Amino acid sequence: MKIATFNVNSIRAHMHEVLPWLGQHKPDVLCLQETKVRDEEFPVEPITNAGYHVAYRGEKAYNGVAIISRLEPKNVRFGMDDRGPSAETRLIQATIGGVTVVNTYVPQGQEVGSPMYAFKLEWLKRLRGYFSRHFSPDDAVIWAGDMNVAQEPIDVYNPGERENHVCYHIDARKGLAKCREWGFTDVLRIHHPEPGLYTFFDYRMRDTVKRNIGWRVDCIFATEPLTRKSRDAYIDLKPRLGRNVSDHTFLVAEFD
Repeated sequence: MKIATFNVNSIRAHMHEVLPWLGQHKPDVLCLQETKVRDEEFPVEPITNAGYHVAYRGEKAYNGVAIISRLEPKNVRFGMDDRGPSAETRLIQATIGGVTVVNTYVPQGQEVGSPMYAFKLEWLKRLRGYFSRHFSPDDAVIWAGDMNVAQEPIDVYNPGERENHVCYHIDARKGLAKCREWGFTDVLRIHHPEPGLYTFFDYRMRDTVKRNIGWRVDCIFATEPLTRKSRDAYIDLKPRLGRNVSDHTFLVAEFD
């Protein structure tokens, strides 16, 4: 099973990235974040014409999540089922070929100390509760998506200058670590413990990919039953080198 994740930064603006990548790499599952489109305007037909199913939930100009899969997704659900905001455009879950895939777009947080940063920390806390309510660490679960958190110093260029950034601040890292402690392993790090592996490269700086100035905020986590079957994981940088592309690129994990 080949599973990938990609913050598309507008599905309609970047279908020229998604469709060729599907055709070339043929993943079983592709999780998308920041689709930025209302459900009635989601480009379903090109995806189904490519031989895939798709489940999605979005809104105009912001957020939005989708799961594209070769097999028809089962038990599709959106958002959290606690007393907080439903988060339907930030979390989608589906069962595909016996594996449950949870795709999240974690809030960015704006700036440390802001109400949106508090919302981010609370969202991560709620997500830990979501996993506890619905699954066991012994289940076959993949958690993928844009976490908007660089977990370790090796996951961000020049970490010493990023300590007060909302995507690297210690409280955000602790919040994500608490979710992972429920029972998830970072699949990329099984195969690639080395530094300098990034999935996000800021538009506002020149030649960031070539200079390798980036962040790894996109992740694929797996529970123990799937971790044991992890065969490979890697970042595909080639799409990020194109023109008019997302500021993120594809992260892939393969399982036996």
